[in-house]
Amino acid sequence: MSVPPQSDDVDWEFKERDIKILRELSRNPELSTRELADILDEKYDIEVSHVTVSETIRKMRDQGVFQEAVMPNETFYNFALFEFKFNPEHFEEGWYDAMEDIKADEHTLMFFISNGEYQWKTIMMFRTRQAESQWIHEFYKDHGEVVDNVRNSVVHNLLKFRTDPEIFELLRSETEE
Repeated sequence: MSVPPQSDDVDWEFKERDIKILRELSRNPELSTRELADILDEKYDIEVSHVTVSETIRKMRDQGVFQEAVMPNETFYNFALFEFKFNPEHFEEGWYDAMEDIKADEHTLMFFISNGEYQWKTIMMFRTRQAESQWIHEFYKDHGEVVDNVRNSVVHNLLKFRTDPEIFELLRSETEE
């Protein structure tokens, strides 16, 4: 599996067709390229072959315009938000290994850096709260000198867990400016 470019490395000139493809895929990721070509024609009056649709999707994926992920239903996993506060004294010699371990961990759904007080944050998934607690214990054993604190919050009652198709319309307004 190839790693997509970082968000600031993405260089893509959005066509109206691209925006509509992203909208329809976010509405229904299971659409075939033939179905998508038909929708583009019928709904948006954009005539394009399914081969072109397939190529466009592949190129956008390869360029990092979007990423695909399988999102499990929350009934199968407990979701948790973890925040990592650093120990500056040992940060330099251990930060990279800690970061790579979090990125590669099977429990990590999303991993990002927040502004303000420099922190790593992750959204992670565990089958049980005990497994979550065990993960924290093992992380401290392996990387305790790098972090001063791991804060974890239980995420429950997920009320929204998807991308709204309308968000892609903002790409059109940005390309028109």
